[in-house]
Parts: sequence; structure tokens; C-alpha cells
Amino acid sequence: MPSANPSRTPSPAAPPPVALTPGPRASNLHASFTNALTHTLRTCSYPAFSACFPTPAEHAVPILKSVHTQITAKIEESAQREFEEILVERNVVRGLNELERLMGEAARRRREGVLDGPGVAPHTLPPEPLYLAHLAPYLASAEQDLQKELSEVQAENESLTRGIQAQREQVEGLLQGLEAMVTDLEGANKVMGEVVDRSEIKKETVGLDDELRATGRELEMKL
Repeated sequence: MPSANPSRTPSPAAPPPVALTPGPRASNLHASFTNALTHTLRTCSYPAFSACFPTPAEHAVPILKSVHTQITAKIEESAQREFEEILVERNVVRGLNELERLMGEAARRRREGVLDGPGVAPHTLPPEPLYLAHLAPYLASAEQDLQKELSEVQAENESLTRGIQAQREQVEGLLQGLEAMVTDLEGANKVMGEVVDRSEIKKETVGLDDELRATGRELEMKL
């Protein structure tokens, strides 16, 4: 079995698996949600809640406080449960961890100078590459539309060309038929002309014979 080429460039290493343990960004997201939920629940304090129910607040304070506690706890539980369901359904932790990894990899490559070339700030570029970069998607879409229209026109032209070629062949067939008919008519006219010519010769011969016979009878009478 031939040995592997030692100079062959090794394949790039596969990226490490994305951990499902929340990273910094996922943790920050969870903390932001918790803070927002806590702030929302604090706005629904017992004084604000009891102000909506003045009669129970005056005569049944323990019951109203219990109701307030149960409602806020239910809201917090439902919000936390829905938030966790969204995290799982949208695979948020994995996505944020992958983003964290990519950003760390980009920062490392920048530090080590493993970029394809020196970075260029957009504001230092001349106008032409800037507006070409903005027009590139539109031009690509327009080119695709033009290519599609060109293909349709070419297909129509090919269909018309085939139709014209078929008509030419049909006309050529008709002309050949007419030429054959004309040739037949010319041959028939020639034959008829010969027949007519023979009839005239026969008539002249018969007339000449009659004249000779008449002349002979006249000479016999004179003798």
C-alpha cells in the first residue's frame, strides 16, 4: 500500500463541540430576564394591588395578602417556565455558546495575525468599491433576471427558426411539384405538336396526290 504524502496539507481540525452549559452570554441573558421579571413583579406590590380592592384591603387584609402572594408567585412561575421552554425550543444556549466560541476564535486570530490580509476600515475606502458593494446584490439579481429572459428569448427564437425551416421545406416541396408538373406539360405539348405536324404533312401529301391524279386525267383526255 503506497505511503501517504508527507507534504500534504492536513485537514483543518473540526470545531470543538458546543457545550450545553450556559456560557457568559447565555448567563447574562438569563440574568437580564430574571432582573426584568423581578422589576415587573415589584411594580405589582401589595400596596398597588390592594389599592385596586379597597373593601377587602380594609376588612380582609390577610386574605388579600394571600391572594396577592399567590398571583405574583403564579406569574413568576409561568414566566420562568415559558422562558425556559423558549430557550430549549430555540436552542438559545447552544447558539449563544457557538457565538461566544466564534468571537473568541476571531479575537485569537486577530491577535495572532492569522487573517487573510490587513483589515481596511470602511471609511478609508474610495467611493467606487463602496457603492459597488452596495449594488452587488441588486446587480446579481438583475443579472439572473436578464439571464432568464435571454434564455426564454433564445428558446422562442429557436422555435421560430424551426417553424421557418419547416415552411421553407414545404415551399421547396411545392416548387418541386410545380416543376415536375411543368415538365410533364412541356412533354405533353411536344408530343401534341408532333402529332399536329404529322397531320399537316398527311394532308399535304393527300392534296398533292389528288393534284397529280387530276393532272394525269387531263393529259389522258388531251391525248
